[in-house]
Amino acid sequence: MAEEILGFWHVFLPGRAGARRTLLLLHGTGGDERDLVPLGRALDPEANLLGVRGKVLEGTARRWFRRLAEGVFDDADLIRRTQELAAFIPEAAARHGFEPQGLVAVGYSNGANIAASLLLLEPGTLPSAVLFRAMVPLEPPRPPALHGVRVLILAGRRDAVVPAGHPERLAGRLKAAGADVTLRWTDAGHEIRPQDIELARAWLAGGEG
Repeated sequence: MAEEILGFWHVFLPGRAGARRTLLLLHGTGGDERDLVPLGRALDPEANLLGVRGKVLEGTARRWFRRLAEGVFDDADLIRRTQELAAFIPEAAARHGFEPQGLVAVGYSNGANIAASLLLLEPGTLPSAVLFRAMVPLEPPRPPALHGVRVLILAGRRDAVVPAGHPERLAGRLKAAGADVTLRWTDAGHEIRPQDIELARAWLAGGEG
């Protein structure tokens, strides 16, 4: 059953007893708090799952922040929504009893972009992240300090939504900030394919994040 904290409707599904890892599931445009639950279970059947619903409406489609056109973001709204989501995370950890240091953001498309924005604007919020089909959401006013943060970026070679060069640019910015970044390409478009899931599973299994 969905609950609300700081205006964010969400579901929390406990994993196995004593599970350290919690997957923060951030849906794409038009999704909701339950959209990525099957993906989360596929990535780590034992983890806690925290699925969150974006607050912004574009027509009837839920998003994490406003955009002015396809691929053109409202930077002021993006910054505001990033700050709101950063404030939600410790409140959710206190409510549901999970360890913030075991949090892994799993974002798809618009959800991957808000996760990337958290990394760039609110360092210390996310210990690690899996970003499916992410763009560079914005240029931060100052470089973040991301030493010890692990990030996996999964990009599709035939993705017609993410502009050319964005996966490499995002990886470069995160690496320059000190993050341990892995960029992997799959023979896919904007959709998540089985190969993406296998790569993400292997990456999660290979580290604490």
